[in-house]
Amino acid sequence: KKEENVKLSRFISKILRHQPEIIGIEIERMGAWADVNALMEGINTKGKFHIDRPLLEKIVAADSKGRYSFNSDGTKIRANQGHSIDVVIEMEHRTPPEYLYHGTAWRFMGSIVAKGLLPGSRQFVHLSPDYATAVTVGFRHSKPEKPVVLKIHAGQMAAEGFDFMISDNGVWQIAHVPPQ
Repeated sequence: KKEENVKLSRFISKILRHQPEIIGIEIERMGAWADVNALMEGINTKGKFHIDRPLLEKIVAADSKGRYSFNSDGTKIRANQGHSIDVVIEMEHRTPPEYLYHGTAWRFMGSIVAKGLLPGSRQFVHLSPDYATAVTVGFRHSKPEKPVVLKIHAGQMAAEGFDFMISDNGVWQIAHVPPQ
């Protein structure tokens, strides 16, 4: 049952971040919100899963990374960050800590040294507040090899005018991290 919920959570993430059309729903550009009932109906109709409101609430509450949020009246849901679709989520612009971290795979290091950190298919580069989180993130991209973790001088970048944002679930984001 728990493994099924993990698969369902990944499916929801795919829908809300990248491909709402696979279940025939739309994501609001401003705020990245999706109608909760439309999401559940789309999953139940077009997916290989069955979901109801209690299960959706359980998945949102159990997500250790805080990937999802409900709006204030619980009628809409969104992924908090990581979108490849064109959406705008208001994030707090904030001065970052002195250092932030980015976990990745060794195979990307040539490009990173040459071009810096780029968002790729996402809207922003994601940075972790601590080394351990960056290791976990890096493993997703580097298995079976160990990841590389880059230590970003975020405080210095902010002093130089770079704009940092933080999502509702504590992921730091920036448009680009230059190679230096």
